[in-house]
Amino acid sequence: MKRLLLAFLLWLPTLACAGTLQPLAAADVPALLQPPAHGMRILALWSLDCAYCEPNLEALAALQRADPREIELVTVTTDSIQLRTAIEARLRSMKMDVYPARAYAEASPERINFLLDPNWGGETPRVLVIRADGSRRGISGALTPAQLHKLRP
Repeated sequence: MKRLLLAFLLWLPTLACAGTLQPLAAADVPALLQPPAHGMRILALWSLDCAYCEPNLEALAALQRADPREIELVTVTTDSIQLRTAIEARLRSMKMDVYPARAYAEASPERINFLLDPNWGGETPRVLVIRADGSRRGISGALTPAQLHKLRP
């Protein structure tokens, strides 16, 4: 029972943000990059003008639904939070509005890009996988079935 309560308390912040677009400032990045207590957190970086982002997001959502206890999915758009209406509409149309979502809230998006992943050039789509053991892996571009298979816990 204690384990169940602890799991619930760990997921409570995620549930509170699910379906609500939140700003992502540089100060928020370290918490987002913290390894999860178990399983993995997948940060799905995307943008409104990205042709390959929607299929990536759909594939990652299917992966998360297949193992919801082990995979936490967070969408992060590199678009400004000032485009909230368009971002929220796109998330709804992709049925991704049930996942925690963040949008850049800094004048310098390059700074957030670097803080998220110093090896990332800002291209989208980008997937950042953070495992409970602290390991991280970044993947740019459209995900292949082989890459998706390797992401499984």
